[in-house]
Amino acid sequence: MAAASAAGVAGDTKVYTGKLTLYVLLPCGVAATGGLIIGYDIGISGGVTSMDMFLEKFFPSVLHHEQTAQGTSQYCKFNSQPLTAFTSSLYLAALIASLFVASFTLAMGRKWSMFGGGVSFLAGATLNGAAQNIAMLVAGRVLLGIGVAFAGLSIPIYLSELAPPRLRGMLNIVLQLMITVGIFSANLVNFGAAKIKGGWGWRLSLGLAAVPACAITVGSIFLPDSPNSLINSGRHEEARRVLCRIRGTDEVDDEYADLVAASEVAFSVERPWREILRRRYRPQVTMAILIPIFQQLTGINAIMFYAPVLFKTIGLGGDASLMSAVITGLVNIVATFVSIAAVDSHGRRKLLFQGGCQMLICQVITGTLIGVTFGTSGDDSISKAFAVCVVVFICVYVSGFAWSWGPLGVLLPSEIFPLEIRPMGQSISVAVNMLCTFAVAEAFLPMLCRMRFGLFYFFSGWVLVMTLFIALFLPETKGVPIEKMTVVWETHWFWGKFLKNEGAHVEVADSKVQMHNGTAV
Repeated sequence: MAAASAAGVAGDTKVYTGKLTLYVLLPCGVAATGGLIIGYDIGISGGVTSMDMFLEKFFPSVLHHEQTAQGTSQYCKFNSQPLTAFTSSLYLAALIASLFVASFTLAMGRKWSMFGGGVSFLAGATLNGAAQNIAMLVAGRVLLGIGVAFAGLSIPIYLSELAPPRLRGMLNIVLQLMITVGIFSANLVNFGAAKIKGGWGWRLSLGLAAVPACAITVGSIFLPDSPNSLINSGRHEEARRVLCRIRGTDEVDDEYADLVAASEVAFSVERPWREILRRRYRPQVTMAILIPIFQQLTGINAIMFYAPVLFKTIGLGGDASLMSAVITGLVNIVATFVSIAAVDSHGRRKLLFQGGCQMLICQVITGTLIGVTFGTSGDDSISKAFAVCVVVFICVYVSGFAWSWGPLGVLLPSEIFPLEIRPMGQSISVAVNMLCTFAVAEAFLPMLCRMRFGLFYFFSGWVLVMTLFIALFLPETKGVPIEKMTVVWETHWFWGKFLKNEGAHVEVADSKVQMHNGTAV
């Protein structure tokens, strides 16, 4: 029912004129490079923490335990609170920063918010590469976390506002593609850095984060701000000029009028943080909270953070574990192209449902394979055949995530909110994402030690819950202009109930946008 309603909305909405232009592709490509640093950090952490020289310098007790603790369960070899704190400190910093970034983005625009993130990325990467003690290491991670907050909030909104409605999904998922490229690049760097003699390979791994940081820092200076942001700043002529350029036509009257009307509604909201708590926004806020929670409960970051450690834990050697992480990173990239090709034709709901089913099956099989080999004691080493099977099913699991919950977990929160509360809604989504990522990073190794192979069953149970949730409660948003996204919720079988009591208020808020469209929605 939800899908049908959304399709009807998309069909009734007047299609804006314009085409995919180079002036859209280039800015979207530059903005999406912010995903490189996010992905690079996700991939680099696990590889660095599996390097003996890094452990010897910063976490000698972990290295000593790994080398001398005979008979220790395979599940518990790397269980160390300081080690997990190194990984998770970035996400705690991003969580705190995300609470303040929305106001900065609203005041300064999407472009300068991306620039601020790039500067913070660059400082953090430099500090980490030159770290002499744990304090410098953690300080660098904190700066990287602030950069993640800026990038995670501003880039998805920027991409959604620049893209034509019919291609919004494809262009927004380019950000996720860059994240997967960053993960893959990190795995390659770790594989090579681990072989460097002299024990300084970990510095190269951490310091090279400065390369994508420079790309987004310098690139953002030359980006045009989005028409929505320019109109909000009162720069109407410039906004119209940018809109004409990104659409490749001067016939932008309908879209420009809708943007101006949406901006007028936004200016009527004096306190957006209070406004977002209104009943009429409850469907969007619910999704902005649950989608990032569900995204982390797929278990993907547990796999990506600790892929080398995980593969080493199940009996693969150091080189083999890093190579297995490289393989999963390559799978991640290839599968993301599937999402780019399908998201605007097949829609969001189908990809999420199919990906959920695929991840569920793979996690159950992976948990069973590890359980059959290690049991609950985890004292045995795994055979090469079983190790290959585990890697294969983890790759299939990663592919399912890469064309469903990975890109769509970023896309959906950025497109469902109206302009007046869009930065606040995205801020909530980023904050929840960082909180859950922090929790997963903190809890994964202790949970692996205590739950053993049952950890994969734990995540598979959540994948089942979220897949059913999507089937019942997520409306289809493909092709719907973000200025008219409210109609998707009004016509949904469940969420429409929340808007009925405020129908008159919603009508007043939306009428300015709809009156320019020439279509009764």
